[in-house]
Amino acid sequence: MCTPKNYNTEQTSLPLAIQEETVVSRERKLTPTFIPYNNQQSTVIFDIQELIPPHHVARVIDQMIESIEDVVFFEQYRGGGRSSYHPKMMTKVILYAYSQKVYSCREIAKLVEENIPMY
Repeated sequence: MCTPKNYNTEQTSLPLAIQEETVVSRERKLTPTFIPYNNQQSTVIFDIQELIPPHHVARVIDQMIESIEDVVFFEQYRGGGRSSYHPKMMTKVILYAYSQKVYSCREIAKLVEENIPMY
């Protein structure tokens, strides 16, 4: 295809007065939302807590993390977006996995699915 004779090949110039829009950043104060969790397992026919010995490391980690104020965890979250897992639950999962010498994310996921104290 050929260019027509009246085709303008000169570069068009931009207007000298380009108006920039000022964007005002508004920080939104949203509360963090989490997927609800209950570590007491009230929906199961039998209580899973009874299967875990009283002095098991999972109980120690649970008591330790539950003693920390929620505010400490919530300071890191801006809020909004999709609900995430509760930070206390995730901290318990990671600490228990590390106590069992499991460091891989896939192995931690497998431990959560198969190991009763991880509930």
